[in-house]
Amino acid sequence: MPVLLSFAIPIVLTNVIQQLYSLVDMIVIGQFVGNVGTVGVSIGGEMSDLATPVAMGFSMAGQIYIAQLFGAGRKETIKKTISTLLMLMTLISIGVMVVIIILNRQILGWLNCPQEAFSSAQSYLLITMAGLPFIFGYNAIVGILRGLGESKRPLLFICIAAAINVVLDVVFVAAFHWDAAGTALATVFSQIGSFAAAAIFIYRSREHFDLEINRNFLKIDGEISKIIFKLAIPQVARSMLVRFSMLWVNANLNAYGMIISGTNSVGNKIQKFMEVFVQGIDTACGAMIGQCLGARNFDRAKDVVWSTLKVCLIIAAACVAICWLVPAQAFRLFTTDQDVIQLGITYMHIICIHFIMTAITSTFQSMVTGCGYVELGFVLGILDGYVCRIGISLIFLNVFHADYLSYWWGTALARVLTGLLCYIYFMSGKWKTRSLLKES
Repeated sequence: MPVLLSFAIPIVLTNVIQQLYSLVDMIVIGQFVGNVGTVGVSIGGEMSDLATPVAMGFSMAGQIYIAQLFGAGRKETIKKTISTLLMLMTLISIGVMVVIIILNRQILGWLNCPQEAFSSAQSYLLITMAGLPFIFGYNAIVGILRGLGESKRPLLFICIAAAINVVLDVVFVAAFHWDAAGTALATVFSQIGSFAAAAIFIYRSREHFDLEINRNFLKIDGEISKIIFKLAIPQVARSMLVRFSMLWVNANLNAYGMIISGTNSVGNKIQKFMEVFVQGIDTACGAMIGQCLGARNFDRAKDVVWSTLKVCLIIAAACVAICWLVPAQAFRLFTTDQDVIQLGITYMHIICIHFIMTAITSTFQSMVTGCGYVELGFVLGILDGYVCRIGISLIFLNVFHADYLSYWWGTALARVLTGLLCYIYFMSGKWKTRSLLKES
């Protein structure tokens, strides 16, 4: 537990600060522009929210592989993996950015963006896409550092980003009245700042990490690429399916009008912020499991999971307490619309279940990720991201006739089945017999 917490706390704080400056966007735009701005930023940010899990999936893949190599003492392979990861993520980010920019109007149409917020959403979407390569680059470097056991430096990088974002949000939106475009510009400059800080650090620390950074450094190794893709695709598929199902939910809710759309937009932001605490613990858990399995220390890997579950359940309990005790106060941070605030109380009560299931599911899924069981990871992605969320929503809609509440119930209950499957796999102990990624 002490090792887990010392490694996890900087990751948690990094995630919290990253979400805080995202929340600042919503707070500033909500207070100075109103509900139209809130909906515009929320819908316009959907594509960035969709692309970021791709970056995080490849970052996690690199982290797990590097952690196993580090535990096994494979220094030369680590160097090649770092080079390959950086180049792959650069190329992927450029491709994703170009596609989204070309299809921006169609995307907003698919999301049922209200006409009143269309201009704000389009401005936000197009501007934030310019920051995509920096999001991918930052996540690549952070994955490398965490795989090597360094979790404190990313906290500094994100503090730099947060400071830039908060200052520029106030200047661009409150002072210059650039509305959604101003918020987007502040976000992009903050992403450039965090990437620059990370890149400078890893260059200056190249001797400490035994890296040789020269013109031959940034090369793609074919065999390592296969392993990274093998690890990343289930991660990305799961995240993308979750995001697509959430886009489906959001698009359906947007069709109900500004009040329900605004409630969902604010609720999603609050939910994402609360989740970062559990996500940070699970990220640390995955890295530690990878190193333990690399060293073939199975008992310690199991202890890491149980320690993680204890911490995650405590965090989930705190989230539930906030949802039940101060839901209206949480919504008032982002909007002055009384109808949205009142409906937000219902949203917060329903979403309580989601926090409990996320704590359980993410903990046991860390073992699936850490041992490199990509096939199960892919199945879990389909269930978590598509079958359960959409299926449960449709059941509530067509069987219980819960109207727009159906989509919130679908989100709240989406992880029950995946949590059960992850728990069964962990208790089976079959992860002990899996080969290391370097032996696959």
